[in-house]
Amino acid sequence: MDRFIIISGCSGGGKSTLLEELARRGFSVIEEPGRRIVAAELAGDGKALPWLDAETFLRKAIALSLEDLQRASALPGRVFFDRGLLDAASALAAMSGEPVLQQFAGQWQFHAQVFLTPPWPEIYRQDAERQHGLDAAVEEYERLLRDYPALGYEVVELPKVSVGERADFLLDRVAQP
Repeated sequence: MDRFIIISGCSGGGKSTLLEELARRGFSVIEEPGRRIVAAELAGDGKALPWLDAETFLRKAIALSLEDLQRASALPGRVFFDRGLLDAASALAAMSGEPVLQQFAGQWQFHAQVFLTPPWPEIYRQDAERQHGLDAAVEEYERLLRDYPALGYEVVELPKVSVGERADFLLDRVAQP
């Protein structure tokens, strides 16, 4: 759907902060599935964590992303996704060799432009939910830079500017025909 807009990119690059700004401006946003899964796992038995069982974690992320898409279908106007289905499928395909990326790419259509946050070492922070280092985040970013265009999406790198300026940049881009 042209109204479903993906914000992806490097972990710790400011995606969640940007989504908070878009929500503040009245847009519908879908929080990152991975962070929600990690928070739930840390509060529970903690088995489907990316650093313990990455495959189970990614399969859960795909299932949650599919639920998010169904829920987003009922929301009005543009919906901004913090990562989501194609990110999880890209990671699972890279890990397992399964053709899940192509499988899911054909099921849902997103806005033609995917917005990526570039690596930004000055703001990158590890925490309880983000235990991987910047090197792993950069590797992930490079995989997404390859996978999204391979699926026919135009990658737009978000500038390293204030969150308000980032939101303005993104909204200007999606408003263009």
